[in-house]
Amino acid sequence: MKHVDNSFLNELPEGCKAFGASSSSSSKLKMMKRLWTLAGNDINSLLVLANSKTAEIKGISAAGSTKESRRYTAAADAELLLLGPSAQRKWPLPPLPAGVSPALISHVAANLLEVKTLVLSVGLSQVPSCPYLAVDGASVGPSECLTTGKAMNINRVDTLWRKGLEMGLRMCKPLLISECVPGGTTTALAVLTGLGVSVDDLISSSSRTPPTGLKKKLVAKGLNSAGLGIHPAPKDLLAAVGDPFQPFAVGLLLGAREAEQPVLLGGGGQMVAVLATALASMDDSLRDKFVEGISIATTAWLANESFSSFQTPSAFSTLIERIEGFFEVSLLGLSCGLRFCRSSKKVLRDYEHGFVKEGVGAGAFTLLAQLNGFTCQKLLEECEEAVDSLYRIN
Repeated sequence: MKHVDNSFLNELPEGCKAFGASSSSSSKLKMMKRLWTLAGNDINSLLVLANSKTAEIKGISAAGSTKESRRYTAAADAELLLLGPSAQRKWPLPPLPAGVSPALISHVAANLLEVKTLVLSVGLSQVPSCPYLAVDGASVGPSECLTTGKAMNINRVDTLWRKGLEMGLRMCKPLLISECVPGGTTTALAVLTGLGVSVDDLISSSSRTPPTGLKKKLVAKGLNSAGLGIHPAPKDLLAAVGDPFQPFAVGLLLGAREAEQPVLLGGGGQMVAVLATALASMDDSLRDKFVEGISIATTAWLANESFSSFQTPSAFSTLIERIEGFFEVSLLGLSCGLRFCRSSKKVLRDYEHGFVKEGVGAGAFTLLAQLNGFTCQKLLEECEEAVDSLYRIN
């Protein structure tokens, strides 16, 4: 792992870390800080919601304790982000093994920043009651389970990619992309594996202990069923083992960078898979310029996660390094400094024990809040108040 330039380290907000090859460049880190120290209305924030039947496999996701609840997780998280914890909402937050939805953290940070987020629905089985834009109709529904090797029709992938590209090309402000896709870390693993990236056990999940063996088994079955061979075309790969979020987000990323807007990818392995797919779709000579304006932001819980006592650096920073080596590019990843060790709320302290970790752009929203002057203590206090409001309503 590359070391952060010490002259810039003191400028990073409390507890924040940088990783990836670009983290050794003081100028790139300073440019990132300058680009994202903005008023809320100077940012385009998009939350993309999607469903995949992969999420209905028992044990694959903790973003809802039952397969039925995972069908409305995305809608419930969108309502919490936009409406807040004290509002009456159509969809209850799905039962979790521990912790509370990361949408609560995202709401707190976005509210402090006064960032307005546009929610986009891509193949949801249940839609939110808050305002949203339907990218494709509800009748289209979730993608099929990736084990079929036929998750989506290629025409659907083409359409979603094109719609994302067209939206991205219209961006005239820095773009923050976040997501909520139950089962999405498994489709991310499938896509990265299909591209030929050696990701081993580097993809996390919403579970305290990621079901790595199950994920690998499902991915192997899906790729074998698809019969794509080596070096498949990105769109063919997404059609075989992806989810609806991925082609739309890839197009969105490509369009925004063509429009010369910086992009902050809010999340973990799912955003890495989107970035890798975008890189695979372009000529080698274009990649360095493309990634210059892209940063990946996640939470401290995900950034510090290791699945082995011998794993140094963390799984996520190692994943970033694998993508850098495979595509011969330099990337910049950052994690926010928010921790819940001293929280009085058990559902928040659960994050410190490996539950939930990330989602709905929690790391990116929190990082932006810190870059814009809000302290970890302020964020912690606001999250605790939000928890109280949430449970009063419930």
